[in-house]
Amino acid sequence: MSREEKQLEALLDAVLNRLNDLKLSIGAMIQKIETEFETINWPTFLDNFALISSHLTGLSKIIASELGAPLRNLTVLPLLLSPERDEALWQLTEGRIPVFSHDMVPDYLRTKPEPTAEQKMLAHEQKANNLTPETAAKQVAQYQKIVSHVFDMVNKAREEWESDSSSRSGVQQTSSMADTHALVAAVGMGKNLKVNLPPGPPNGPGGPPGMVSCSIRPPTAMAVSPSGGVGQMGKAPSAIKTNIKSGNQIHPYGR
Repeated sequence: MSREEKQLEALLDAVLNRLNDLKLSIGAMIQKIETEFETINWPTFLDNFALISSHLTGLSKIIASELGAPLRNLTVLPLLLSPERDEALWQLTEGRIPVFSHDMVPDYLRTKPEPTAEQKMLAHEQKANNLTPETAAKQVAQYQKIVSHVFDMVNKAREEWESDSSSRSGVQQTSSMADTHALVAAVGMGKNLKVNLPPGPPNGPGGPPGMVSCSIRPPTAMAVSPSGGVGQMGKAPSAIKTNIKSGNQIHPYGR
């Protein structure tokens, strides 16, 4: 193996390693954005972006160095074109290119822009060269003003995002213990509840003289009937008949 072939092999290995690192970094960033978009913070996003930028910078340095000089003197040509599916190519490209045919070669081995894109670039370059210095200065100032405005909006959004993230110490509380205790005390013991009595005559609303309203009737004394039952003094007999047995009655299931 000649010296140039060894240099080319070393260069390709370095480029492939850097490309693999770049691919892993981009995949990790996409996964964070898709799965952790609710919890990811701004510093973590910037760290991932800086890692991708460092891989791109390292790849550019490898290609631009003296070690990468042979690449500019080489031409890539397809050795085999086939309209049929190539499983080896499918696995090598991780499912991105199933076929290496005549239609796909100009897209993947192109070293220049497409003719339509190249014409648009030439038109923009000619338009830029025809601008006067005063017009160019005005456009640059306007562009800087827009960029500064967008930059301020991004900084404001980042500050609000960081303040919201720092203020949330965990799961956001959706209940109040004080309100819960007050509600339990009100339902169970009637604490802090006010009873509003409806206004009415002293003898009770709609009743005969001498009758007291049921809502403010004082408790009556209990009396024991001769049969051992318990009754209430001054209470009208109920329409429902009850049979209260004495406590000393023999239980049918007694021991």
